[in-house]
Amino acid sequence: MFKKKLKPQFGKLGIILLVVIAVLIASDLLTKFLEEKFVWNAVIIPNFIVIKAGIRNQGCAFSFLDDNPEIGQPVLITLTFILLIVLLFGFIFLPNRFVILKVAISMLIAGAIGNLIDRLAFFQVRDWFGLNMFGRMAFCNFADFWIVLGAVLAVVDLMFLNEFAVFPLTKAAKAAQKAKKEEEEAKKELINGPSDGTKSGDDTEENENGN
Repeated sequence: MFKKKLKPQFGKLGIILLVVIAVLIASDLLTKFLEEKFVWNAVIIPNFIVIKAGIRNQGCAFSFLDDNPEIGQPVLITLTFILLIVLLFGFIFLPNRFVILKVAISMLIAGAIGNLIDRLAFFQVRDWFGLNMFGRMAFCNFADFWIVLGAVLAVVDLMFLNEFAVFPLTKAAKAAQKAKKEEEEAKKELINGPSDGTKSGDDTEENENGN
């Protein structure tokens, strides 16, 4: 039974998402290459969004762990490989009816691979997009955006949208949870008998004969 549940779930959706992953990775690596080649520098929104060439991050998203690259880089590379194994497992075996969650996983995979390529090739990540966060300019790249957007999308789906949502908001999620609850109650009644205190026909007949 367990093996049946872990059948690879592929098909048209899987092919489309593989193309999406490839496009997202390519867009990240291309922008990093162009930033280096043409030395991008621009102010999009003063004191809020800037583009700046030559920013190199030895940490992870938004310069986290940048102060200790000797420890940070090996740790981040190792964690990225572990994360990719988990994500690929989910991508392959998650049923295709979880479309939003599979899209989120695809974005996470693309972002993780984009930055992993930089870490393995340069032992640092090429950042070029600056965003003012709480009074501090944090630099990132497209791969970081894919990771953040994928994580947000996954949380929203798991919290509100899919059939296992904690707080189901969509009609489909509510209907799926209702059907699952009814199925579980039917199974309990089949095993334990009706839960309303009624007796089966045989029990009723025995009681009448006894009287």
